[in-house]
Amino acid sequence: MEKKRPVAGYSSAGEASQGDPAGEGARRAPRLMDEVRRCIRVRHYSLRTEQAYVGWITRFIRANHRRHPRELGQREVEAFLSLLAVRGQVAASTQNQALAALLFLYREVLGQKLPWMDNVVRAKRPLKVPVVLSVAEVRALLAAMDGRAWLMASLIYGSGMRLMECLRLRVKDVDFDRGEITVREGKGARDRRTVLPASLGPMLQREVERVQALHAADLREGFGRVWLPFALARKYPKADRAPGWQYLFPSDRRSIDPRDGIERRHHVDDQVLSRGMKAAAARIGLAKPVSAHTLRHSFATHLLEAGYDIRTVQELLGHKDVSTTQIYTHVLNRGAGAVLSPLDRPG
Repeated sequence: MEKKRPVAGYSSAGEASQGDPAGEGARRAPRLMDEVRRCIRVRHYSLRTEQAYVGWITRFIRANHRRHPRELGQREVEAFLSLLAVRGQVAASTQNQALAALLFLYREVLGQKLPWMDNVVRAKRPLKVPVVLSVAEVRALLAAMDGRAWLMASLIYGSGMRLMECLRLRVKDVDFDRGEITVREGKGARDRRTVLPASLGPMLQREVERVQALHAADLREGFGRVWLPFALARKYPKADRAPGWQYLFPSDRRSIDPRDGIERRHHVDDQVLSRGMKAAAARIGLAKPVSAHTLRHSFATHLLEAGYDIRTVQELLGHKDVSTTQIYTHVLNRGAGAVLSPLDRPG
């Protein structure tokens, strides 16, 4: 039986296609995925988003026997997303990410408008109360940690930042005099300011000194350039070597940036904090699941418990709508916790 040749200009793996002895398919193969990456980078999406979108597009193509997406359409997209929910039983957020990736592929890369897909079986988003640690549990958890993992965990709990917002902090974003942190390009591409815990000031100052020494060593070795957002690298050619633009929590080693092939020192990997928190939770016998977001939940809840108004907490967290912040009122003593059980009522 004659083997089908891949559609011109596409091969999911980028290898020379069977039935193409001249290797012409290999030269054309990367074009689609290269165009996907180009469109993502033009829109300044993060590297994590790029990796996620490329992964979902690749899975979609493989699920349809490596046919070119131009040959596919609404029916195949609906079938793929429905399969994720029915057979894969993925979370709603996972399915939504896959949907966003495919919509991006067709709308932005292939220039096709897909009609609204009413027939997709959508994964149900459960309404969950956030996991919140008590003040005593937070203190015990932090006491069981050390090093940079402790400092990052303390900063997230003390400021309410998201994990990646903390990791992406630059030296210039920490204002010791004003006691505040500027979060750049947070969720929804919005900047905001949040509180800098005064008790962490001396430790963060030492971290800045460590960053400066590491940066000076990189410069001596001919490196020292850091990734800059958007077109800042072209507008300010020397800014990527400036001390203020260096990451507050840099990686221990330099690495090759997959977007342009330049060797840089990126921020520390998020698993450093994740592993540190899980190990600390195990040491103190904490049964609750813990993550950086657990500390963010605890920050919001403890502020509300202390009497701060919900609008202030909303601004510190960077929530677009106050209704998102209101979920934390569910874990205060305003609901079930304020009700006296009939079993405990005096006779």
